Amino acid sequence: MSQQSTSHSTHDSEEDLRNRDIKIFLNGKIVPRSEALVSVYDSGFMLGDGMWEGMRLYDGEWAFFDAHMDRLFNSCKAVSLDIGMSKGEIHAALNATAAANDMTTDAHCRLMITRGPKAKPFQHPQLSRSGPTVVAVLEHSRPLESLQQRGIRLATVPQVRGLPMSQDAKYNSHSKLNCVIACLQAEQAGADEALMLDPQGFVNTTNACNFFIVRRGEVWTSTGDYCMNGVTRQNVIDLCLANDIPVREKNYSLYEAIGADEAFLTGTFGAQTPVAEIDGKPIGDHEGAGPMTRRIRELYKNLVAQNVALQRAMRR
Repeated sequence: MSQQSTSHSTHDSEEDLRNRDIKIFLNGKIVPRSEALVSVYDSGFMLGDGMWEGMRLYDGEWAFFDAHMDRLFNSCKAVSLDIGMSKGEIHAALNATAAANDMTTDAHCRLMITRGPKAKPFQHPQLSRSGPTVVAVLEHSRPLESLQQRGIRLATVPQVRGLPMSQDAKYNSHSKLNCVIACLQAEQAGADEALMLDPQGFVNTTNACNFFIVRRGEVWTSTGDYCMNGVTRQNVIDLCLANDIPVREKNYSLYEAIGADEAFLTGTFGAQTPVAEIDGKPIGDHEGAGPMTRRIRELYKNLVAQNVALQRAMRR
């Protein structure tokens, strides 16, 4: 496998010293980073019992906020986790936290909801009796532009995204050990991140993002049965459909992925990140993002601008 000077990930960003002194939303209060502490009895710390969302701030608006909230509230309802806040209250809390940090754009939020502190250090959900823990960490962040030129190196790993009856990948849960193990396996193979298969052995997703390939002018991604129901993933599919780009949600193998003309990852943080190689084998004959990836990035940038403008108009 070819080696680059340093490993990198889809969430690498330009260093911003302002993040050392950010203010964080914690259970209804906005507090300095040094004071944003939760109990060792918290369900999220103790068991990974919680859900989260990642969102980006563009020109004072949280892009695709409604889609993120739909996913969050559906996930919390499915595991009987009462957030204790409405979507409107969450929106107001995020805006207040952004204002406290003087953030208007190029900011990323990780909103986390856990079942809250437990009365005793055991598993049963009924031991969480004092209500949820709600945290929003906002950071100044701009994805590294070098990712578009270098791309991400993936390694296929033995860790798979499992069946919905074990832990449904559509839960954006705090229980991320499955993906952490996959990432470790990829790093130990000399890659940046992991390409994970589904239980049938078809190409599925990475440990952190959804995965797409381009073959002969067609865009392919997995069926969606075993992967995160990504907001950016769905936006890319919708953009392809709206712009006469053939797109397929289908089963396909490593044979087809490695032989692809292009491959890219989707996620809220990096939008679309090109894949340079899989298992040491280069993808396509271009450096960085290929022509289809660049076209989709431009369409997505326009979609973000439209969504931001629509949200701003609705608030007037």
